[in-house]
Amino acid sequence: MRIVLIGPESTGKSTLCKHLAQRFSGICIDEYARTYTEQLQRPYTYEDVELIARKQAEQLSADYGTRIVFFDTDLIITKVWFEVKYDKCPLWVIEAMEKYRPDAYLVCMPDIKFEDDPVRENGNRREELLRLYIYEIQRLGVPYYIVSGQGDKRTDNAIKIVKDIARL
Repeated sequence: MRIVLIGPESTGKSTLCKHLAQRFSGICIDEYARTYTEQLQRPYTYEDVELIARKQAEQLSADYGTRIVFFDTDLIITKVWFEVKYDKCPLWVIEAMEKYRPDAYLVCMPDIKFEDDPVRENGNRREELLRLYIYEIQRLGVPYYIVSGQGDKRTDNAIKIVKDIARL
């Protein structure tokens, strides 16, 4: 089973991904975009975002040899990033979204405080981005579940959802 955590910046995706992987003896695939952009010594470019998307597609297509894999974001976020930042998206990204559909999305709501850091740039657009992500999930026809709450309540809500959808 492949479950993607998706949502605007600073909604707890990375932390939740790690908690869920540990709780369900699965694997958490970290957000490659963060790793990549943190190492850049310059502003990122369209070509950088395309390279990030290629790595995401590679991660989404890999066989991890485990029953459950949690992904901290996927190509939907990258597609929206292309469109919001550059007003265009490579066709192959859209095709890869179709090809590498996960089993479910956990949509992390922006109901926790935004924490700024050097690679975050859309703290004032979280609601707008959330709507765009949900639109893309619906377009793909993949089931999605809303994760909300503060602290342990957020984690407990996500655990309950995963138990239900994975029949654990």
